[in-house]
Amino acid sequence: MTRCFGNGPDQQLYAKYHDHEWGVPSHDDRHLFELLILEGAQAGLSWEIVLKKREGYRKAFYQFDPAKVSEMTDEELEKLRLNPEIIRNRLKIYAARQNAKVFLKIQKEFGSFDHYVWGFVSNKPIINHPKTLKEMQCSSEISDAISKDLKKRGMTFVGSTIIYSYMQAVGMVNDHIVTCRCK
Repeated sequence: MTRCFGNGPDQQLYAKYHDHEWGVPSHDDRHLFELLILEGAQAGLSWEIVLKKREGYRKAFYQFDPAKVSEMTDEELEKLRLNPEIIRNRLKIYAARQNAKVFLKIQKEFGSFDHYVWGFVSNKPIINHPKTLKEMQCSSEISDAISKDLKKRGMTFVGSTIIYSYMQAVGMVNDHIVTCRCK
């Protein structure tokens, strides 16, 4: 039995993420916010790059405290554009603050972001277990609906493909292939 990904000798970080986080249901709002920001940062890049910069993101964005991130000034965000420990894309950096503001509004409306986002899957993970990675989908009707709603609320970098990856990351979807040891 192998992993879906992270099998190479130089991929320990990727393997650790696969074995202990990917597909594991998360209901902690701070963790849900962290992965939302990281998935948005990943757009157009590899997830491995984001994982390597994760600690830098934690430092730069106050351990992903959405209240603190929502209050970051333009000056703070501009300084982050010089920070080699994160992805220095201006739009992605500013999206973290914007998305934190919306995240807090959702928390207030639903009691927690967890209640909001997990409500889209009736609080139960979707189990797919494709035979191969090629069979794995990259979006769904549910990721389309979440993306549409988050955009309507004002979030950015939350397209359907990003949201589907997010759903996998926080365990709303379990897409471990049938031969994976973590299925």
